[in-house]
Amino acid sequence: MKRIPTWLLALAVPLAVSGCSRCGEPGLSDRPETSGYRRPPVIDAHVHLSPFAMPIIHRVMEDSGVDIMVNLSGGNPARLDFDLSLKMAAAMSGKIVNCFNPDWTRVDEPDFGTVEAARMEQAVEAGFACFKVSKALGLYVRYANDLLVAVDDPVMDPLYEAAGRLGIPVYQHVADPKAFFEPPDEDNERYEELRIHPHWSFHGGDWPSFHQMLEAFERVVAKHPGTTFVGVHFGNAAEEPDRVARMLDRYPNYHVDVAARVPEFGRHPAEGMRKFFLKYQNRILFGTDIGISPRHLTLGSSGDDEPDADDARNFYSAHYRYFETRDRDMAHPTPIQGDWTIDAIGLPPEVLDKLYSLNAMNLLDIKPRQP
Repeated sequence: MKRIPTWLLALAVPLAVSGCSRCGEPGLSDRPETSGYRRPPVIDAHVHLSPFAMPIIHRVMEDSGVDIMVNLSGGNPARLDFDLSLKMAAAMSGKIVNCFNPDWTRVDEPDFGTVEAARMEQAVEAGFACFKVSKALGLYVRYANDLLVAVDDPVMDPLYEAAGRLGIPVYQHVADPKAFFEPPDEDNERYEELRIHPHWSFHGGDWPSFHQMLEAFERVVAKHPGTTFVGVHFGNAAEEPDRVARMLDRYPNYHVDVAARVPEFGRHPAEGMRKFFLKYQNRILFGTDIGISPRHLTLGSSGDDEPDADDARNFYSAHYRYFETRDRDMAHPTPIQGDWTIDAIGLPPEVLDKLYSLNAMNLLDIKPRQP
């Protein structure tokens, strides 16, 4: 049984291919992309930033036309990372928006929910704009009796209710790619990634299955209709766009982001995915899951080679190419996540504008920055 050290839990904030049968409903615009599209200042609504890497963060943003980043690793008022995140946001003049993270080391305390909800309110008063629940919930966080804390454990209810009352969205990462729940051998299509990161394998042990975790998450979204949820990583189910579409249809308080999953949903038939983005154009956020620290860049995932600023620029360019063109058999943004190509979906300008900035501005109450 794999265990995560207490200190790491305190910082935690962190494949069958088919089309999407629910995406091809009548009445959807099916225009080809418009040439000469002028991309707006982009909001990357899913990143992980170190406050000690501001020069690198600034360069990455400048190189790729990113105006604002939403840092899902903002921290907790009980820890030093909270103050550092506040200082980073202030130093970067509104270019960084932070998310609150719970302190999992207190999960056994009877007042866990009420104390963390109060800390969330403190964070919002200080300028934080969202609440991030990492995949630690359901996979790593354990009670003193060694039982995993389930994704739908009632211990989290006070935090979800507080987020609804405070009017901030809950970004929630549940489970991980399907392949990480399958045997981590050479027959696994994500073998290279699992070889480098063996602790990302959730095969065996006492972990719940991929589908059990997603079902638990759906119960959470249904239980808290007054709270807005963002299912990160394409609703945590990029392998199953039908599942993602069904939740978007069923729960008006549900949104998704695309972070670190263009390689996965990008290999579904392009026309089906294009119709998906057209239908749900008001409820999808652009994000990459880029991680920026003083000595390391994480571009959706990581392999044996250390990426540099040029790689980061190409990483963003591959995302833009997928959404803006109709190119075929193109390389996806993160090769370590699978040895295949993807077909781009060429969204119309008004949908691209929503994806790149307007949806995040509405959901996170982000005001346009002054030039």
